[in-house]
Amino acid sequence: METEERCSPPPPPVEPMPLPNPSPEKLSSDGEEGSVLGRAAALSREEVLRRRSKRLRRLEALYRRQYWALMEDMRSKHREYFWEHGKSPIEEELSDEKRIEREVDLSLGLDTGERKRCPYAGCKVKAMPLTRFCHQHILSDPKQTLYKQCTFVIRSTQQTGQIICGRPVLKAVMPSLCQVHLQRSQKGIVQALKKVGVNSSASNNPVPKFSVLVAESVRQIQARRIAFRAFKNSIAWKDGNGF
Repeated sequence: METEERCSPPPPPVEPMPLPNPSPEKLSSDGEEGSVLGRAAALSREEVLRRRSKRLRRLEALYRRQYWALMEDMRSKHREYFWEHGKSPIEEELSDEKRIEREVDLSLGLDTGERKRCPYAGCKVKAMPLTRFCHQHILSDPKQTLYKQCTFVIRSTQQTGQIICGRPVLKAVMPSLCQVHLQRSQKGIVQALKKVGVNSSASNNPVPKFSVLVAESVRQIQARRIAFRAFKNSIAWKDGNGF
């Protein structure tokens, strides 16, 4: 079995934004005009309305800043809670059937709020959030819809057919290759380009046409087929001559 993958470390905590304090001192700082009006014995209706309008806009801006600071603090705490317990602190109302199942699980001690270990045989890695399996064995979950197998062909025989890598990769990733085999495929493309006289590291060389890449791929496939036929003929010749 492959080496067990360790869970990635939890995201670093985000420092919450300082909450603005809409104190009367900040609201009363109306600048030079405000200080002049503050010392006036009487104010006209227009001056009073203008002064109140400025303070209202300033108060609104302070409350907006305070609101978004609280929202950022809530996101940070929600992310930490979700990472620790593997579920959202805000749960929707459960149906009667699900509620009964949950009560039974709680009575049996099956739901402790902690992330359980992957149930795959021999695996000791903790499961990912919202699933019972770790990343390495996520394809064993019949309900998951986010991952697919790496389609890189490791070897191909007449008895077993093609054997693919099978590591989990996201369905949105194209081509369907894991990181290891994606790098190997890119290396093969670079070598194929060099054989047709194109150096991918040189920026002054033009990008080859698609027909050139197809021709080189066909040539490599034909070379492999010829080598395989020669190998089969040599084995048949040895068997026929009693070697």
